[in-house]
Amino acid sequence: MFLASICFFFTFSVARFATHVARGSENAFQLVIGGVHVHHLVWGILLLLIVGYMWLIQADGGSKGSSYRVGRLTAVLYGVGAALTLDEFALWLRLDDVYWDRAGRASIDAVVSFGALVSAGLWGGPFLRALTRQAARLFRRHAPQWRGDPPAVLPAPEHIPVEPPTDGI
Repeated sequence: MFLASICFFFTFSVARFATHVARGSENAFQLVIGGVHVHHLVWGILLLLIVGYMWLIQADGGSKGSSYRVGRLTAVLYGVGAALTLDEFALWLRLDDVYWDRAGRASIDAVVSFGALVSAGLWGGPFLRALTRQAARLFRRHAPQWRGDPPAVLPAPEHIPVEPPTDGI
């Protein structure tokens, strides 16, 4: 969670900075393939697809050491992919390049919302575990306690045969 959070915020900052610098220059840095400007959201989606596939492989098994390394790698790639994708949230929401327009604000809102979610998972996890432990202690403290010996368990009644009913005959 820590690696994903750090990589998410770092990549978002770098992407915003790079697009801001490219916007002000005559020769803007763009990747054009076959006459199509490839937005960085495409690379984010590809990374998220790769991470999802790697997590499926990791869940299928593997040794403890390799699983740990793959987990760290996928956390880093997930943070990078999520940042690249959500930085252009307004583009895939509106299907129009509104990156620097007022409508592009939706991307910032999406990044802040997801960043809050990642942060809550990172820092909120220990808090929620501690809260659960404290609630359990409080419950144990106020739960009814038996004084002396615990109540005896009554034996099950023996089977008492019942006479079949007679019809008054």
